[in-house]
Amino acid sequence: MTYDPTGHLLLTPIDKDAPARVQRLHELGLGERPEPAFDEFAHRLADVTGAPFSMVNFIDENRQFFAGLHTPEGTHSGSDLGAAAAGAGGVGRFMARDHGYCPHVVVRRKALVLEDVCDYPRFAGNPVVDEIGIRSYMGAPLIDRTGVALGTICVVDTDVRPWGRAGLETIKAMAAELMEQINRREDGRF
Repeated sequence: MTYDPTGHLLLTPIDKDAPARVQRLHELGLGERPEPAFDEFAHRLADVTGAPFSMVNFIDENRQFFAGLHTPEGTHSGSDLGAAAAGAGGVGRFMARDHGYCPHVVVRRKALVLEDVCDYPRFAGNPVVDEIGIRSYMGAPLIDRTGVALGTICVVDTDVRPWGRAGLETIKAMAAELMEQINRREDGRF
């Protein structure tokens, strides 16, 4: 857990559901390796929202894993975003759990829209602001049929973005679409 410098504001939420999520991700075979279908979904999410970065993100007790990733260069390595997040020479598909806003979305189990992360003290102090330059975020939880929040889909930008209600509705609809894809996969109906 990360606290702000004054030690009063919990910046990384307590995640009591992490063990159940890890078990469910393991059952579904998710969160261990990049998947072309998730990369394609992230690319489409970027196209729909106009965001330079988008991810399909599965979260365990300690880290986040971008099973789907889109970057402005169209690569799936995440070298520009991921290297900054993981430090020099870091792996672009992983990020510490105390970085970013997806852990908040998973714990809240609700979409989160931050048009300017600096407008919110809890979110302005996140390491991704200084280390990567993230200024706006929009994400929605991936809640499976058993009620477990597996992770998120999200988009980020290094500029302030007026996502608005339309952005919120879009990210929620796309999360539901991806969950339907994951359900079909579990049922063997790709």
